[in-house]
Amino acid sequence: MFKDEFGDTGTNGEGRDNAGTAPAAFEEANANPDLIRREGFASEAEYLAYIATLGGHAPVEGIVEDRLLVSNDHALDGRLRDLREELENLNARLHVIRRQAATVVTENVRWADASAHAQLGNQPWLKLAGAMAAAFVVTRGIRLLPLGTVTTTALPLVAAAMNRKFAR
Repeated sequence: MFKDEFGDTGTNGEGRDNAGTAPAAFEEANANPDLIRREGFASEAEYLAYIATLGGHAPVEGIVEDRLLVSNDHALDGRLRDLREELENLNARLHVIRRQAATVVTENVRWADASAHAQLGNQPWLKLAGAMAAAFVVTRGIRLLPLGTVTTTALPLVAAAMNRKFAR
């Protein structure tokens, strides 16, 4: 499709759409092609010639010679602000996680205490300590017994009893 041809844009034959305004493609197609510039100017002389075709004069001295320095500080400030907000969010989440972990630990301690009370009655930790002390004393006593001789004597008797049991 050429630029001067109408495409199927929903316009009527006069180049107007239903709202009563001319579409941009119609205006652009009927504009003077010498006045339409889509690229920049190669030189100051070309810019002056373009201004002359428009019928006016624009000062070029301040525009072409002085360059505007663009700073990226605003972008860095925005990024820094975003990072600070993200850090605050992460700190808040960490605080919540710490509080939840403390709650889990205290609830586990309460559960263990309640379980011990349910199994051992009053003063369960004292009863548990007594059972551990008794196990320690019994273990020490068994180590002092001459079990080597007893084991050597009893082992063939145990093996014979097992063989009789399996033979049946």
